[in-house]
Amino acid sequence: MTRKLYIYDHCPFCVKAEMIFGLKNLPFERIILLNDDEATPIGMVGRKSLPILEEDGRFMPESMDIVTHIDQQGTPILTGTPNPAITEWISATSSTLYRLFLPRAACAPLPEFATTAARAYFLTKKEASTGPFFEILKDSDGEIGNLNTMLKMLAPLIRSPEAVNGTLSPDDIHLFAHLHSLSLIRGIVYPPAVEAYRQTVSRLSAVGLYDSIAA
Repeated sequence: MTRKLYIYDHCPFCVKAEMIFGLKNLPFERIILLNDDEATPIGMVGRKSLPILEEDGRFMPESMDIVTHIDQQGTPILTGTPNPAITEWISATSSTLYRLFLPRAACAPLPEFATTAARAYFLTKKEASTGPFFEILKDSDGEIGNLNTMLKMLAPLIRSPEAVNGTLSPDDIHLFAHLHSLSLIRGIVYPPAVEAYRQTVSRLSAVGLYDSIAA
């Protein structure tokens, strides 16, 4: 079976879908669309939304639907019990994270922004909800400090570098995608347990971090 996964590199939902392929060591074709390409996803699923999984001419949207579908191929691996504290931590940090992440994604050398039009499309769409990106970028220190404080609170919740709750679960899909976005923000300080976890899951899932291009 030929599997194609249509994504944006920066998209945390796309990261979730990519992770399950790496964790299960299943082959797939990774296809990155330009951010202003509306026609392709609309033609597949009726709306501009990624990720989209294509299998034998059939299309599936929604990241966790894709994760569940792929995990059911063969022996499932996301069998651990979720921890509500992980969900709460992600929720508590989401607003600040994405406020700081989006302007940095707009500036990053990512393939979905390979054309001026694609980058401008992203900027226009996202600034409508966040306000001007340059305002966020010029004064981020306080919010970065808050995220660093929250990371200290995450550290004791991590039971293993290979699985936040000791056994792989959907919590790992959600948490690593969150930490993947964090890796684009310069000044984030990872406690040792968090650093070991994000590096290990990056390796196991074959989804690279943004440390080298953090801004």
